[in-house]
Amino acid sequence: MARIVEIEDLSAPELGVYARLTEAQLRNRLEPEKGVFIAESPKVIRLALEAGCVPVSLLMERRHLTGQGAALMERCGDVPVYTADREVLASLTGYALTRGILCAMLRPAPRRAEELCRSARRIAVLENIVDTTNLGAIFRSAAALGVDAVLLSPGCADPLLRRAVRVSMGNVFLLPWGRLGDKQEDWPLKAVASLKEMGFTTAAMALSGNTVPLDEPRLKEADKLALFLGTEGDGLTPETVAACDYTVKIPMSRGVDSLNVAAAAAIAFWELRAR
Repeated sequence: MARIVEIEDLSAPELGVYARLTEAQLRNRLEPEKGVFIAESPKVIRLALEAGCVPVSLLMERRHLTGQGAALMERCGDVPVYTADREVLASLTGYALTRGILCAMLRPAPRRAEELCRSARRIAVLENIVDTTNLGAIFRSAAALGVDAVLLSPGCADPLLRRAVRVSMGNVFLLPWGRLGDKQEDWPLKAVASLKEMGFTTAAMALSGNTVPLDEPRLKEADKLALFLGTEGDGLTPETVAACDYTVKIPMSRGVDSLNVAAAAAIAFWELRAR
């Protein structure tokens, strides 16, 4: 049964995970097995629990103890539930809690790209995407539109950052993901080569080079397809584009040259879904 703890001292060490630790400290890169992440809102927390994530503690507005937080407390077992009024929690975290509930959870063990790709037909490969809103939106579209896994370059943002998790509506827990290459020097040549060795046709979403339209039949008919999407602003690096089998462009109207990466990803996922 959860243990209710009234917050009396905002500087208490046990509250640091919600108030004072940076995202890098939460990840604990030196000892990943000790890393944590923050899930925000009842729906996201519920999806994380269903995916097997282990709760460490809850931070909850007092009014939710007998409301929408009650079922979560029951599922989380014997973990501390730190509580106070909304204004106190906003002072602690520095922002108003979405739906009034946060949950600190242990980070799941990282998964290897080879494992994720073994039975996948469609994967998204994200290069250096750093905006957590875009990252979360891409995960949400990927989960909804038939992508089997998401692979991240070493320079890509962490999908378990609080805002990425929230924007994804918890879909970061439903869709398998992992890093493609542990070091920056593995990117992009070794990364692209490894996917080709696993039987994937590789397609770079880019404006430059000899492009084919998104509805290219060879892409739709590919048994295994890896779709590369690049960072906000600059897009994919020239090295990545050159290494891929195809360069793909979404046809535009009215002189518009490109879309936001999250919007482009959703269109491409639908058009190139496995038939």
